[in-house]
Amino acid sequence: MRPPYLLLDIDGVLIPFPDAEGSAPATHARHDVVPTGRSSDNPVTVWRNPDHGRLLMDVIRTGLVTPVWCTSWRQDATTLIGPLLDLPALPHVDLPRPQITTSHPNGYLWKRDHVDAWLGDAPAVWIDDDFTGLDHAWAAERTARGTTTLLVQPDPHLGLQPKHLTEVTKWVAQLPVVRAA
Repeated sequence: MRPPYLLLDIDGVLIPFPDAEGSAPATHARHDVVPTGRSSDNPVTVWRNPDHGRLLMDVIRTGLVTPVWCTSWRQDATTLIGPLLDLPALPHVDLPRPQITTSHPNGYLWKRDHVDAWLGDAPAVWIDDDFTGLDHAWAAERTARGTTTLLVQPDPHLGLQPKHLTEVTKWVAQLPVVRAA
């Protein structure tokens, strides 16, 4: 089996949402970035954990996953967020810019249909903070059909934690791999 894709979200995962008092975790440092389509006098404030890059690279270097951005940041993930974490350039799932007022217009994460089509029958571990029960059922159905799928869901106010990447590493390490002849 080919290595599963490691689909990485940003908002709520690498950039936690502020808590009720407007604070980010103490582990995170503030940065202003200018996404595509915005002017430099209207930056977006993000908070990053300086440990995330090292922790993600530890997983990526195992060769057991193929990392891909899966975020509404699209290409800006590689040009703006990745460099803040010292990550190499990564491909991204080319998600549309839907005109929606909720991230669950059909009861599940809006990205899911696009991700499902993009993945085809490829195995995947997907880290996102916004899954619903229907997304978890989708992952279980994919796995039951022989396409191993793991969803990892960090608390959006805390973001990615080392335990999540430990879970990913343990999960991918137990998968069968195709050995070179």
